Amino acid sequence: MPLPPPDIAREPVHTRSIRVNAFAREDGQWDLEAELIDVKAYDFPLRDGATIHRAGDPIHHMHLRVTIDDQFTITAAIADYDAAPYNQHCTAIAPDYRALVGMNLLRNFRQVVKDRFGRTAGCSHMTELSYVLPTVAIQTMSGKRRKEQAQPGHQKRPFQLEGCHALRLDGPVALEFYPQWYVAPRAEAKCE
Repeated sequence: MPLPPPDIAREPVHTRSIRVNAFAREDGQWDLEAELIDVKAYDFPLRDGATIHRAGDPIHHMHLRVTIDDQFTITAAIADYDAAPYNQHCTAIAPDYRALVGMNLLRNFRQVVKDRFGRTAGCSHMTELSYVLPTVAIQTMSGKRRKEQAQPGHQKRPFQLEGCHALRLDGPVALEFYPQWYVAPRAEAKCE
């Protein structure tokens, strides 16, 4: 269901688009290709005062590709820019994002990235773009995990359980779709 219409008239100012495409590779790994684009809805003068940045032209346009293995560990990473407000001063940080290699998307990834690329050690937009990768990786692997779980004798708890409020072990989704992992809610103690 879409958001309800706003109660007050408004005009567009800024649009950020983030898109991630996932690919299964022939070598058994996966590529996640993320893209961030920021555009303004109005023209504005650049710092030199003579050049006009046109509405709809990207102010930020960046790409991040990571390759991950079965365990969600990054085995390759590359970052690049099509547009950045300070040109080469922004884009010079791109090679540093190879340091994502070795990080695991499911093991405190966002905090590890923040610690490594926070503030002046990275690009705030590229770092933010990386933050979407864990949930995209989970969606990417979901078909593979479903096949594994369907194997006879599979006893491992589905990885998505306890990943969000809907998938809590004591909730109705676990009861209906994962009854073998369902845990009944504990009765609350009554005060007398």
